Amino acid sequence: MNAFESAPLFRSAIGFDRLARLMDTARAASEGPSYPPYNIEHTADDSYVLTVAVAGFGPDELEITSQENVLLVRGKAKEDAQARHYLYRGIAGRAFERRFVLADHIHVEGAELANGLLHVALKRQVPEALKPRRIDIGIGGSSRLAIDGEKADQLAA
Repeated sequence: MNAFESAPLFRSAIGFDRLARLMDTARAASEGPSYPPYNIEHTADDSYVLTVAVAGFGPDELEITSQENVLLVRGKAKEDAQARHYLYRGIAGRAFERRFVLADHIHVEGAELANGLLHVALKRQVPEALKPRRIDIGIGGSSRLAIDGEKADQLAA
């Protein structure tokens, strides 16, 4: 059984549409084209580098867009001014569009094109409000907790 139908799972679920899109994207990626080839490297605890092989493309022919947890890398070669007659053309210069689903709090730090490889630096930046924080425990009698409204009156009685 190669096909997995997710519709029954989401029939009575609300707010899981992002998960459904992620599953559809994963299915399309496994069935879709594999051009251009790429690597994803884990360089540190919260850092990654996406490397895409873009031989024949210049920086002005590539576009990188990040929106709503999706990184989109597009390439469109400019028209060649002079007509060339190739005996064999093994370097693909065709237009492409590659989508990568990013986890929450992954941000693009920058991109660099070197030796036909596009390197995109990614970093996880969790907001301070979402990071775990340590709560100090006071010793009885040394500090007084502030409690709102009626509960403070009830505890005082």
